[in-house]
Amino acid sequence: MHLLSLKLTNFKNYEFEELSCSPKLNCFVGRNGMGKTNLLDAIYYLCMCKSHFVPNDSVVARHGESFFRLEGIFKNEEVYKIVAKVQPRKSKVFEKNKVAYQRLGEHVGLLPIVLIAPNDTLLVTEGSEERRRFMDNTLCQLDGEYLTRLVAYNKVLQHRNLTLKKFAANGYFDDTLMMTYNSQLTPHGNYIFNKRRELIEEIIPLFKYYHQQIAPGQEEVSITYHSKLGNQNFEDLLAQSLDKDRMLQRTTIGIHKDDLICKLFDYPLKKYASQGQLKSYVLALKLAQYEILRLKKEQLPILLLDDIFDKLDSNRVKHLLKLLHHDNFGQLFVTDTHEDRIEQIVKNFSDNYRKFVIKDATIINTKK
Repeated sequence: MHLLSLKLTNFKNYEFEELSCSPKLNCFVGRNGMGKTNLLDAIYYLCMCKSHFVPNDSVVARHGESFFRLEGIFKNEEVYKIVAKVQPRKSKVFEKNKVAYQRLGEHVGLLPIVLIAPNDTLLVTEGSEERRRFMDNTLCQLDGEYLTRLVAYNKVLQHRNLTLKKFAANGYFDDTLMMTYNSQLTPHGNYIFNKRRELIEEIIPLFKYYHQQIAPGQEEVSITYHSKLGNQNFEDLLAQSLDKDRMLQRTTIGIHKDDLICKLFDYPLKKYASQGQLKSYVLALKLAQYEILRLKKEQLPILLLDDIFDKLDSNRVKHLLKLLHHDNFGQLFVTDTHEDRIEQIVKNFSDNYRKFVIKDATIINTKK
């Protein structure tokens, strides 16, 4: 699967721009702040119905504008014209071949995509929410039911937490209502737990393979899925934690507390790893995510690489380029601030590439 063309209107710093893409390698070159990453985010938005970098669509719309529009032509066995029409805080409409989706979740997974960016190290250095987001991003592209259950779980969780706060404020408690919330949470939580556990079991060998390719023979790494649901029935856990939940006025047990334990030589990664080791670890994890999507979807996802060559040493760059030139990888989009470095990269791809020079949210030069 690959993107044939892209149009942006009022998206971030772009008033209007359009481009035709190479089916293999596309390079966006320019100084920082010119709009290179925003082009990657536009592609990501068309695939995932949201920005990779910001949670609020009002920040996505160009300053002073009340709407933005994206249009992409994608080709797999079929050709898809995907259009996003967004008025922040009012409406968001996604169309496939001129037919609007009833639910955005119906679109997620049609166009598999992975974005690798410099801030991906937050995956292992920040709190567990980042690691749950990684699992959810992968599984939502693989399983429509997973996305439905995740949304439902979070909705019930929100209501349960609000009810606990109301009970505390008003000085009363309704055990029957809590039992109702528990019975609604458990089937969704169990489904999500099982899917996450299966995912990590499948990712582990791929992750270790890619890490060995990027940093051959240098480090021993591991990743483990941690969830309280792995040791005990979810409904029993909710019942046992009720007193604690009442005291803290929030739900203290469930899949919203799951985590991935990331280690280097059997030590916590974020405490003992160097910057280079962190980057290699996360890069291997993202490439494993790509491979899972490729195998499960039986198509080549789009891979977006944002300014990563500036963050890796030359040896790791060399190993990464060798990997990306393999047939297992399809269409690539790469951003870089150095045109001469891009020229070295494109040599590995013969003539099957396009280079776009970006200045002030405008493509000022294109080379094919």
